[in-house]
Amino acid sequence: MRYSFLGNTGLKVSQLCLGATEFGGNTPADEARRIWSRCLDAGVNFVDTADVCAHSETLLAELMRGRRQSLVLSTKVFRPTGPGPNDAGLSRKHIVQACEASLRRLGTDYIDLYLAHSDDFLTPLEETLGAFDQLVRQGKVLYIGASNHCAWRLNEALWTALERGFARYCCAQALYNLREREIEAELLPMCEHKGLGLIAWSPLARGALTGAKAGDGDAVSADTAATHARIDAALAQIATQLQRPRSQVALRWVLNRPGVAAAAMGASTLAQAEENLGVADLQLDPAQMAALDQAGAPRLPYPALLEPLARALRSSG
Repeated sequence: MRYSFLGNTGLKVSQLCLGATEFGGNTPADEARRIWSRCLDAGVNFVDTADVCAHSETLLAELMRGRRQSLVLSTKVFRPTGPGPNDAGLSRKHIVQACEASLRRLGTDYIDLYLAHSDDFLTPLEETLGAFDQLVRQGKVLYIGASNHCAWRLNEALWTALERGFARYCCAQALYNLREREIEAELLPMCEHKGLGLIAWSPLARGALTGAKAGDGDAVSADTAATHARIDAALAQIATQLQRPRSQVALRWVLNRPGVAAAAMGASTLAQAEENLGVADLQLDPAQMAALDQAGAPRLPYPALLEPLARALRSSG
């Protein structure tokens, strides 16, 4: 297993993060235990869940017993956890109450990484970051991060934390895979520039990049279908060259991208976990990376599309 520093912190996480949100739900407890044991034996130390998956947090309390100190545990807050008007969002009230509830379910006295599951445009950033800072100062949370945030809001949060002397987001969790590369326009470059580690979720595009599914599950435009076909062809060719599963090639591409600290793998069976873990010793050469890059290169929006042109202009002559 390879490890990365999480952003500009001193915390080292396994490049493969075990996504455990389905543990005790769609993934039965017995299968979850087998996946857990295999992943930890392979060197995975990074585990991710969310408070809306109470079944997962409860099962993780059992699975972590006796091994808590060696793990980097991540959970999230924002989504509704009850019917009340304050049972969702990033208000101080909800953050503090949700953290206490997660700690009880997880059977631990601290959370390594606490993520804002989504942005809350209706709560002042000062309130949200002040609540996270309070939990950090109390030792209930060690690091904080943001999931599903756009670049300008994440940058605003970093500035607010600096201005107020609050704990700072150290990472961003975002949808990123060979098919879905929108974050390359702004979020990914910003994270790299600001020293935030990027945790990619759905790195296999909900299984579409494994080759196990035929065609596109949802209706897409002709241009999108053509792009998907190019990506699938490039994946298949490289997987054949390396005699490796497509899933491993797709995972290694994500992990090789600048700024990416980890990819959250959501294995629902032991066989899937076993296959994904094989990425640890896989190498892609520059030509293979370039082929995958070009197969699904996104059409950058204005003004991001001007960056490569400006770079080329300034570096010429």
